[in-house]
Amino acid sequence: MNNISILGSGRVASALARKLVASGHDITIGSRDPFASAAKWTGPAVRHMDPRAATAGAQIVLNATPGDSALARLGELRAELEGKILIDISNASARGADGMPAGLLYTDGSLGERLQQALPGTRVVKTLNTMLFSVMVDPRSLSVPASVFVSGNDESAKTTVTVLLGDLGWPVDWIVDLGDITSARATEALMLMVPHVLRRYGFKPFALSLAR
Repeated sequence: MNNISILGSGRVASALARKLVASGHDITIGSRDPFASAAKWTGPAVRHMDPRAATAGAQIVLNATPGDSALARLGELRAELEGKILIDISNASARGADGMPAGLLYTDGSLGERLQQALPGTRVVKTLNTMLFSVMVDPRSLSVPASVFVSGNDESAKTTVTVLLGDLGWPVDWIVDLGDITSARATEALMLMVPHVLRRYGFKPFALSLAR
């Protein structure tokens, strides 16, 4: 069992929290308004705290906040994140008039790389950012085997994250380790396909995967 804090209180954070609790983990949801978050929560028992308190008390922190503001938000938690694993599942994209991703915010790299640079004492691992949120916790909902990509500099951190992915339902042979954190720029760039997929097929479960 791990003590995991999930930063964010939307449907992505909710889905992850429910599945990780079911897998036996101790979960805290970090929200700017923990009282409101707790009031609307209808899932299994979790704690609700402000982001700083949630991060301070965790072994592993999972970022499920919007990618366009994640760098500034997580940078403020540098002390609390020191020595911990930060799992980043967000994509930093500019938004079009329809609210869909319209371009990459960091065209010369990736959010994952920026986070690692800003948080040198934190072990950043990028994963789960290439699929609809429902697939994160139910990969077998798709008609064919999906891929989940992993990027990070620290091998032990990636091993821990691989185990957590298994707890979310990902078979080990569906997990693709792409290498160090610079490889996150490849998976984040896949976000450019997402608005076209959603416009064409709607909000149906999907994952952008590697066929082998």
